[in-house]
Amino acid sequence: MTQPPALSEFLVISRGQWDAGRSPEEIQDAIDRFYEWHDRLVAAGRMKPGQRLARERRMVSRQGVTDGPFAEAREVVGGYWFILAADLDEAAALVAGNPCLACGLSCEVRPVEPARASAWRASCETPGHFA
Repeated sequence: MTQPPALSEFLVISRGQWDAGRSPEEIQDAIDRFYEWHDRLVAAGRMKPGQRLARERRMVSRQGVTDGPFAEAREVVGGYWFILAADLDEAAALVAGNPCLACGLSCEVRPVEPARASAWRASCETPGHFA
């Protein structure tokens, strides 16, 4: 008997804001369907529970702790979850089932890199890495 392929972990970042023209009922319907979708994937072992993020925040940098600046409204992070998938394409396909996408939100899907950071290896913090 062969083992199923190992699943990798992918961070899913919920971004954006609800469409301005959506009614509260439409938004609530999308939220309710999101939790049904979420619970189904968690029960199937394809998603780990994440959390919504509160509105309060601070920016911490070498300049200290401040109340901003923060991302533009379309880049607002509303929550995070973890998808378990064979690869990035499969993870994105699973996330595409999120009912909230139809109401204006978007999701960024990123592989979780198990290796520790190194100044000698290109990473997402390396200048020009995404260029």
